[in-house]
Amino acid sequence: MFKSGFIGIVGRPNVGKSTLLNALVGEEVAIATHKPQTTRNRITGIKNLDAPRPGQLIFVDTPGIHRPNTPLNERMVAVALDTLRQVDLLLFVTEAGADLPAGDVSIGEYLRAAGKPAILAINKVDLTDKIKLLPQIDRYRRIFPFEEIIPVSAQTGTNLEILVSEIWKLLPEGQELFPRDLFTDQTERFLAAEIIRKKILLLTHKEVPYQAAVLIESFKEDEARNLIRIQAAIMVEKDSQKAIIIGKGGALLKEIGTEARHELERFFAARVYLELFVRVTRDWSKNPRILKELGYE
Repeated sequence: MFKSGFIGIVGRPNVGKSTLLNALVGEEVAIATHKPQTTRNRITGIKNLDAPRPGQLIFVDTPGIHRPNTPLNERMVAVALDTLRQVDLLLFVTEAGADLPAGDVSIGEYLRAAGKPAILAINKVDLTDKIKLLPQIDRYRRIFPFEEIIPVSAQTGTNLEILVSEIWKLLPEGQELFPRDLFTDQTERFLAAEIIRKKILLLTHKEVPYQAAVLIESFKEDEARNLIRIQAAIMVEKDSQKAIIIGKGGALLKEIGTEARHELERFFAARVYLELFVRVTRDWSKNPRILKELGYE
């Protein structure tokens, strides 16, 4: 019996949704950092299963559901809520040790409105006292009738095989929806931009990483030389943010470029020539045209 379907991964920001997606797929499909609201787009990761449970699981990671305060954040939350209606199964992720945040209660209401079966994954069990899990499970059973509640750790792999097995049971019979050699449907340009943005998130602080975006302006492959040439613009909203990203004597921009290039070369298994520059675009995060150009829809 071959099964296939779409599984929407939802939850508050910074509960480990992207890390869980990467662990389930076995590839770094979505950038994951310690900072909240790292994910801005809907990210698809594909896991192929063989006997005794043959199937194709298409995971859809979403931005964290939160109270938005900018047009960009509004679009991020809209993407997450729209996903609830489009998938076959929902995977609600929270973190171990949490009480019952108001945000999770709200997400429980969204799950009810979506009318889809859902599994609760309590992530980061490696970081909390296991004795706290039973009362936490009882609290979450009150907000939604989950098909299963599974404590997991995306970092250590704890119970991920059990999670995959329970997901497979709840999916409909079907056929392969993507070629088996794919692990995502994202474009190479998108993946390159996300890797560069990851380095900005990790190497800058305060408001700068949240008001920065990456636009790939050129992506050219030279297969004969196993070389990829990438030109990318780092978009910020203020001159002061541009100065921070460039750094003294261009030091920080060089560090961002070097770390991004090394990761791009590992990811694409090719040499990469990366050219970065910083552009000030006033209030880009509030401009519908620019948000659309950046793919934040």
